[in-house]
Amino acid sequence: MRGPEAGDPASVAFDAVKEGKEMGANVVLIDTAGRLHTKTGLMDELGKVKRVVEKHAPVDEVLLVLDATTGQNGLVQARVFAEVVDITGIVLTKLDGTAKGGIVVAVQRELGVPVKLVGLGEGADDLAPFEPEAFVDALIGE
Repeated sequence: MRGPEAGDPASVAFDAVKEGKEMGANVVLIDTAGRLHTKTGLMDELGKVKRVVEKHAPVDEVLLVLDATTGQNGLVQARVFAEVVDITGIVLTKLDGTAKGGIVVAVQRELGVPVKLVGLGEGADDLAPFEPEAFVDALIGE
C-alpha cells in the first residue's frame, strides 16, 4: 500500500493494517524508511505510526535496519530509535561490499536485542538469517 505524496505515514500504516485484517493476513510489514534520527519531527512520526497501529493490531516485531557502512553514528542512531519504539531486533544490510558492519556489535550490546537478518544484496531474496560465527569470521578476516 502506498499513500499520497507528503501524506501522513501513520494514516498509511493504519490503512495497511486495516486492509491486512480485511484480507485475513497474518503479517503486515510497515517500512518507515528514511527516518533520520537527527530530525525530531520524523522520530515523532515514527512513534505515532506505532501508536496508531497498536490501536488495531499488536506490533510483534520492530526491526532497526542498519547499514553496514555506518560507523559510530549507527550507535547514536540506535539509541534514538530505541527511545521512540521498542526495537526487537536488528537487520544489518549492505554486507555484500567491503563494509564489515562492526558497529552492530556495539549496537547489539547497547540495545540488548539480537541481530536477526543480514542483507547480502539489493533484493528481498537477499536477506538471510544472521549467522554469528560466519559474521565474526568475516569481521576478523579468517
